[in-house]
Amino acid sequence: METWIIIASAIVFIIWRMKPAKGIKAISTEQLKGILKDHDKVFVDVRTPSEYRARNIRIFKNIPLGSDFSKLPKDKELVVICHSGMRSAQACKQLKKLGYENVTNVRGGMSAWRG
Repeated sequence: METWIIIASAIVFIIWRMKPAKGIKAISTEQLKGILKDHDKVFVDVRTPSEYRARNIRIFKNIPLGSDFSKLPKDKELVVICHSGMRSAQACKQLKKLGYENVTNVRGGMSAWRG
């Protein structure tokens, strides 16, 4: 019986961690393709500089996770990507805490990108 409680708790925890934070939109890489030419958005890649140099989407600006995000404009939508979507989700949460209202995470990140 205890084993089932532990397993159920682990499943609930994993689902809770994967759920986007309140106010953070999530889009697929296919949806991303449709908005890349939108000049009202700022595209941010939070991977390391070496990851970015190895493979990137040209319009994305490389601002690694842990950098100062406060210089980004607050009046535009921020679209955030990383390798798998985990670091970008963390970055989106940080941006929300800094007062950014319009934040979007790219699910699957560069590993899902087929551009």
